[in-house]
Amino acid sequence: MKIVYWSDYACPYCYIGEVRLKKALAELPGAGNVQLEMKAFQLDSNAGQHAAETTAVRFAQKYALTLTEAERRIEAISRLGQREGLDFKYASTLFTNTLDAHRLTKLAQSQKDPELAEKVIDALFKAYFTDNKELADKELLQKLGESCGLKADEVRELLASDKYKDEVIRDEQEAARSGIHGVPLFVIGRYAVSGAQSTDDLKNVIARVLAEETPEAPKAGISCSSDGCRIK
Repeated sequence: MKIVYWSDYACPYCYIGEVRLKKALAELPGAGNVQLEMKAFQLDSNAGQHAAETTAVRFAQKYALTLTEAERRIEAISRLGQREGLDFKYASTLFTNTLDAHRLTKLAQSQKDPELAEKVIDALFKAYFTDNKELADKELLQKLGESCGLKADEVRELLASDKYKDEVIRDEQEAARSGIHGVPLFVIGRYAVSGAQSTDDLKNVIARVLAEETPEAPKAGISCSSDGCRIK
């Protein structure tokens, strides 16, 4: 079984959702062989190479909130991440372009080593939400890639070129064709699950798909909304 999901490193719910997904897989018997594939989805493909404003200011402008309202929502999101065991510092994140971070992910995925790819993905999320680094910083990406086990010369060649840019764009075009306008979006079997659903809800969906893959298993429907997913 394979779970494909669209995500961006600057998306707080993507980080939280990925952690919950991995917890669900770890807690669910029979899910040890499930494969994960992250696909690229830039929240803002026009974002610059350096952070232009604080997270609170950007959040307030995007959602038409006062600065105080934005700060409260950001803190509430941070608490969600912290409850998942993450050192989550959303308020002080530095929002920049994430294209190169996604290209680095593609390089890691090309190695056909799932553990390496997951290591790079986790390191990029941590760099943004815990260490509050600018993910458009090529020097940062070089160090991060090497520390995760990628070859220094391959990372250097990647960052000096447009390699894997087309693959990132294809991921985003696929999302657009599929009607995906927000992330995270997890495709689990024949079910599309959006948002940072709870660990239990994700376990329910994964368990249903694993059961459906067994010929003798009875079929049942599932309903997903912003409140979670439920087996009918």
